[in-house]
Amino acid sequence: MSAPGPRVGLGVDLHGWDPGRPLLLGGVSFEGEPGLAGHSDGDVVCHAVADALLGAAGLADLGAHFPDDDPAFAGMAGLALLERVMGMVTTQGIEPTHVDTTVLAERPAIGPRREAMVRALAGALGLDPEHVSVKATRPEGLGLTGDGIGCLAVALVQPRATG
Repeated sequence: MSAPGPRVGLGVDLHGWDPGRPLLLGGVSFEGEPGLAGHSDGDVVCHAVADALLGAAGLADLGAHFPDDDPAFAGMAGLALLERVMGMVTTQGIEPTHVDTTVLAERPAIGPRREAMVRALAGALGLDPEHVSVKATRPEGLGLTGDGIGCLAVALVQPRATG
């Protein structure tokens, strides 16, 4: 990390519906809901958080490290991808201190599985759950994500404490 002190990164991910796949958000399965298309598992929450971390670390974006034409990443679980990004970020001598997400979706309701999502993300990030926020909003038919689900994420990182 070139400059001491905290840094922030913003991540955004969007995927369209694929009813033939399971829906995973933040590493949590939403049974009975259509899944999301994508080269990996389509987990927009994990992908947005990973992109936010990469941005905060100055490490380009998700596509630079996990190209969607590389068969090695086909079907990759969002939490596994997030854990790999954490390895890249910590190699730079930094660590996340807080992550905030907002899911943009008409469906499914996030509230019933919010705590499970927080725990899964916190585990992958090595954070206490109180430092991971999962929120959601419905676009109310405005067309923002009518054909799928989107997620915005912000990650705050700082130099890793030494010694």
